[in-house]
Order: sequence, then C-alpha cells, then structure tokens
Amino acid sequence: MKLYSKEAVVKALCFVCLATGTQAWADGRVVDKVYHPYVQPLEREFEYRYFYQRQADHPDNNTMGQKLGYGFSLSERTALEIYAIADRVHDQDYKLSGYELELRWMLTEQGQYSADWGMLFELERQNNQDNYEFTSGLLMEKEFGPTSLTLNALAVYEWGQTLNAEWEGEFRAQYRYRWLPAVQPAIELYAGENYKGAGPSLMGVHKFDKQEQLKWELAVIVAIDNQTVDRTLRFALEYEF
Repeated sequence: MKLYSKEAVVKALCFVCLATGTQAWADGRVVDKVYHPYVQPLEREFEYRYFYQRQADHPDNNTMGQKLGYGFSLSERTALEIYAIADRVHDQDYKLSGYELELRWMLTEQGQYSADWGMLFELERQNNQDNYEFTSGLLMEKEFGPTSLTLNALAVYEWGQTLNAEWEGEFRAQYRYRWLPAVQPAIELYAGENYKGAGPSLMGVHKFDKQEQLKWELAVIVAIDNQTVDRTLRFALEYEF
C-alpha cells in the first residue's frame, strides 16, 4: 500500500507541473540535473556543472552558469552537498552569484519495490539581490529491461528583495538506455512556466576501483514553446571517492 500511495503522489505532482508549467528561475532557466534517488554509504564527491543558454531574442547576449560542489553522505540514506554558483547574464558581469545547500534522502532500498524512491531538498541564496529559493520534491526511478526512467517532481518557494513570495513547480524526466557503463544515451524533458524543452543527452561512468569513479553528462535541450530561450547546453562532471 505504501508503494501505491507514493506512485499516486508522483503522478499527481507530475500532472500539476505539466499542467501549470511553473518555473524555478525568474529568467526561465529550468534545465538542470535530473536527480536519481540513490545515496551510496560513505560516499564523498566533487561535482562540477556548466550550462550555456542561447537567447533567441538576443543571440549575442547569451547566459552562462557554473556550479562547483562538495558532498558527502550523512548516513546510509542521506547525503549533503554544498555548492558555489557563478553566473554570467551579460558579457561583463560574470561573478559569484550565490550558494546552495542540498540534501538527498533515499526513501527505499534499490530494487526493494518495482520503482525506487527518494526526496530532494535545496536552499539557495542569491548574493547580488538577497533572494532565496527553497526546493523540495520527489524523485523516482524505474527500470524497464536495459532502460531506466527517472522522474523529478519539484515544488519551489521563492522570496527576497526582488521576488514576490510564491510557490512554483518544476518537472524533469530522463529516459536512459544503459548500453555500456561508459556510454548511456538518453532523452530528457523539462517543463516550467513559459518553458518546455526536450533533447538528447549522453552520460557514462568510469570506475577506478570499488569506491572511486568518474561520472559525466552532456545534454542539448531545445525549447519547444519559449520565445526567449532557444537552446541550452548542459554538462556535468562528478568525481566520487
């Protein structure tokens, strides 16, 4: 019964996100990492994320962002990560823009049920405008033979000096073919306010030993119904040890 109730919750959240189409960034940026619901005991990691966003209305004034984080497991089912965030909206304003604290919670053991479940909690502070953003949501992953479907249904609360306090929503999906550990093609989908996008991605993992491994992701997301964001390049590199 617990599994059915969780499935009902994630279906409802996904429906709400797709129907309302709310965003997590004031500038329409909703393309980010698709989270898996897993935590490895005693894990430690360094993570780097990069995105480049082409503006359809201002092709010479594109935006770029980077995240650098360090994370570690708190227990067998929880992990904490701290990020520094840098952004460039205009050519001359590249700067350290904020910080983020992230907590992942693995709700079920991998393979315990027909799908694996987890939760995500994030708190972000934007330095330049003293704005805050709190994100919480449900993570799900289910295997279909050699493929995996991952869903993120997130609720976002924003407040600050230049933001109206309000709730928003976001939906991310990834359908991945586990061809080889080092090469796994996928399709990703993102939905937010005034933005829906989809595109191909490629990822893989290289293991050095039992605990040490390097993961990478690369995706090109094309906007479906957005008049300002044309396409987004997303790249991530994660070293676990």
